Amino acid sequence: MSNVKITIPEGFILGAAASAWQTEGWSGKKEGQDSWLDAWYKNDRHVWHQGYGPAVATDFINRYREDVALMKQAGLTHYRTSINWSRFFTDYEKGVVDEEYARYYDNLIDEMRRTGIEPMICLEHYELPATLFETYGGWAAKKVVELYVLYAEKVFARYAHKVNRWFTFNEPIVVQTRVYLDALRWPYEQNTHKWMQWNHHKNLATAKVVKLFREKGYSGSVGCILNPEVTYPRSTAAHDRQAAQIYDLFYNRVFLDPLVHGEYPPQLIELLEKHGIQWDYTEQELAIIRENTVDELGINLYYPHRVKAPSRAWNPETPFHPAYYYEPFELPGRRMNKSRGWEIYPRIIYDIAMRIKTEYRNIPWFVAESGMGTENEAQFRNADGVIEDDYRIAFISEHLYQALRAREEGANCQGYMLWAFTDNVSPMNAFKNRYGLIEINLQNNRERRAKKSAHWYRALGETRTLQLRVDDEWK
Repeated sequence: MSNVKITIPEGFILGAAASAWQTEGWSGKKEGQDSWLDAWYKNDRHVWHQGYGPAVATDFINRYREDVALMKQAGLTHYRTSINWSRFFTDYEKGVVDEEYARYYDNLIDEMRRTGIEPMICLEHYELPATLFETYGGWAAKKVVELYVLYAEKVFARYAHKVNRWFTFNEPIVVQTRVYLDALRWPYEQNTHKWMQWNHHKNLATAKVVKLFREKGYSGSVGCILNPEVTYPRSTAAHDRQAAQIYDLFYNRVFLDPLVHGEYPPQLIELLEKHGIQWDYTEQELAIIRENTVDELGINLYYPHRVKAPSRAWNPETPFHPAYYYEPFELPGRRMNKSRGWEIYPRIIYDIAMRIKTEYRNIPWFVAESGMGTENEAQFRNADGVIEDDYRIAFISEHLYQALRAREEGANCQGYMLWAFTDNVSPMNAFKNRYGLIEINLQNNRERRAKKSAHWYRALGETRTLQLRVDDEWK
């Protein structure tokens, strides 16, 4: 073991993130303002851990002043959240703003700025209005792209003088992958055609919002927050390398390339055609994507993805799925977060940083989510009632170190944001795995209490020095 010390550059973000639906709760929500997530919860509550869902969440909508004060105490420089599209309007077709909800965001943003915390706002974090899903099929319809641009226009008109950093989507690939590729979430429809249509329309929507923002002359930037899965082949053999390359095409490059380079990878288009995947696009839409690339990226990173070439023939009765070309591979001896079932491999941050540097024009980017979810954290409570989450401190240290190391080697990494500021609701897992710097006590009116990591994070920002022990010793 060796002791490592590395300086955190001035201006490097040390923040945390959440979303509207995972924190706000339904207080004040009106009839007809359900999101896709609300509809999923109402239709399928039994799959959510212990029945917890977005109904109350952390009640942030009523307690944001208390939480902003805690952000300051934890030393956050930035806080990323979303505006809930399904609640921002009372009429999605006409763009009628819900003034009560909009004033809440006026007040939240003002409170953050007064406290010295920069807001970073995402326009959609899985919060597609349920009525647009039911009426048009969600992002399968070009009409929804139009309505989303109308929503962005109204949001910018209201808040662009207060917020400088905007993001079109958080993890734009996730909902359609869970619903239409893997059929793991409501309404459970395996349909790869719809999956690709959703991908394209979200890329198109991003480009149209970037175009709108620039034409209106707003100051600031528009980016997108992606969750590329840093993918490693089982071996150096050609068949395993091809499995990793194709996995990367379908799950990473389908958004990375159009957002940063303005075009889809030709090999992806060829594979979609080969397997008869039907998705509707026009040359005009491709031109809009080509001419309106994003200003920056947020990158969510939790664990590596490892694949190998498939060992069995594909069932011809099964619709095409990218898994035609790969199988998951579990690295023997891998280090695990046993609560979450995810491998811990901090090197993913360095590797994606070097890839963005060399393959994606070294576009400005930051770690938008990185965190350690742990079950039954109460077992780590000390005599003073504080959760001693040294495992979280170690996780942050190791991953932040990789970001800083990459930056020293020329990567354009602008910061590190923890998932999450407080414990909050996750899809299906609800409050099972806790991620926060701040504990949410479900048994005591959602009382807030700083964990050990919150005090450590504040000190990290004050000293601007990361110190950690690195296991680099030959034993």
